[in-house]
Amino acid sequence: MEHTTYEDPAVVELIGASFLAVKVDQDARPDISARYEDYGWPATIIFDGAGTELVKFRGYIPPPRMRSLLAAIVADPTPGPSAAPAPAITAGEQTALGDELRARLLERWAEGYDREHGGWGTIHKFIDPAALELALRRARDGDEHAEAMARTTLANARRLFDPAWGGVYQYSHGGVWDNPHFEKIMPLQTANLRSYALAFAQWGEPEHRDACAEVFRYLRDHLRRDDGAFFTSQDADLVRGEHAEGYFALDDEARRARGVPAIDEHVYARENGWAIRALCLHHAATGEAAPLEAALAAAEVIVAERALPGGGFRHGAADDPAGPYLDDTLAMGRAFLALYEVTADRRWLARAMAAADFIDARFVARDGDDEPAPGVLSASPRHGAALAPVVLLDQNVAVARFANLLHRYGGDDAHRRLAEHAMRWLATPAVALSRRVTTAGMLLADAELRADPIHVTVVAGKTDATAAALQRAALRAPTTYRRIEWLDRAEGPLPNDDVPYPDLEGAAAFLCADGACSPPLRDAAQIARRLAPK
Repeated sequence: MEHTTYEDPAVVELIGASFLAVKVDQDARPDISARYEDYGWPATIIFDGAGTELVKFRGYIPPPRMRSLLAAIVADPTPGPSAAPAPAITAGEQTALGDELRARLLERWAEGYDREHGGWGTIHKFIDPAALELALRRARDGDEHAEAMARTTLANARRLFDPAWGGVYQYSHGGVWDNPHFEKIMPLQTANLRSYALAFAQWGEPEHRDACAEVFRYLRDHLRRDDGAFFTSQDADLVRGEHAEGYFALDDEARRARGVPAIDEHVYARENGWAIRALCLHHAATGEAAPLEAALAAAEVIVAERALPGGGFRHGAADDPAGPYLDDTLAMGRAFLALYEVTADRRWLARAMAAADFIDARFVARDGDDEPAPGVLSASPRHGAALAPVVLLDQNVAVARFANLLHRYGGDDAHRRLAEHAMRWLATPAVALSRRVTTAGMLLADAELRADPIHVTVVAGKTDATAAALQRAALRAPTTYRRIEWLDRAEGPLPNDDVPYPDLEGAAAFLCADGACSPPLRDAAQIARRLAPK
């Protein structure tokens, strides 16, 4: 639109006469991105002088249509159908989906699968990490159809990998996997990294480990600052507005001879949290040290540069104009919990708990009686703000999953209440049924709140080599819903000291569920057999 619509002389004249044009970087303003995420990018929103929405449009608008649209709004500046306010939603008291609602969402997930090409959805092709995770989880329980869905999706999605630099193109258009849009953005890098790491943990097949390595190579070589923090994205085109299919068909040397597409070198807490968490899962599944080293380096930088008092995080280097934003603290909280899982370093758990407390204090709206309002808000509410924060489904799924698992690790009932608060909103039928295809996140959150995670505790000193091998075996458990702990009695009891463990000579691990534990497991092979899929 920059090179067509907004350079059209008639459009320029209409805007100059009757409008103020404002361009927003949605990566830099998560509050606006959250508010208009359903409109895709580019999104065009037109307000009146008082800030009332008049019309909202999704995607590309060619010059002739934009000319008629602007002229019509000048002639009649009243809100159109696209600007109708969303109906108010009153959340119930249920903290689970219920059998009928759960069945409907599962049916939508299954029906949304593209039986011909794999993946979920039939227009843009990319890995939906929640949908893929649900397929892997059901495959682990013996569902052969779900396994076929996951395998087909993972195999076909490899066509979106850049053969020269590694990493994953944003999506493919036209309902097939062969028409890539060449932009590389952090959400898709981390979605793919987590998905292939889970697949490798579950099946142990080298092609999935290789896919992890390709994403990590791109993050390390192209989206990483010298101090270890991660950048945001890389453009699709070498020259703005010129399709780059021929460029991306070249090898590394030939590309560099022509130049390198621009990299957005902003460092945001949100994107770094996503990267840290994915790198931890890569390390857990493969045992490779480099991904964990990269995750730790990024975490140290973001704590030093983006931390706020009370456990929250600022988005970028400057003060957030409408922040703080939920996504930054949530992403970093989940990253800290992942770091605690793979390192057993309690300082990371403390930071994860502080992040959850910040979310509860700043993003859960409360009425005059201090009662929580439905859902968790996308930004901290501000009196008199022009754009009020909204409650988003995917963010509340992430809060529910994070706070519930954190409660298992830390034992703080406030975190369980935070998870249930988000789940009450998700379990409201009007919310749950608002999605036609992308329902897997709700199903995962619901299942996790209703069950205990896989729980393995290693008991021994942190310098014990056998204990380290036991922990590595536990970390290869093919699921993200797990509680992997290392009890070194020199550090005192575990933060959630709900299971008593015996004093034994030598290192041992215990697999626990429903308040009971296995006999002591003394070697990694025993753990691997116990945690293997059915």
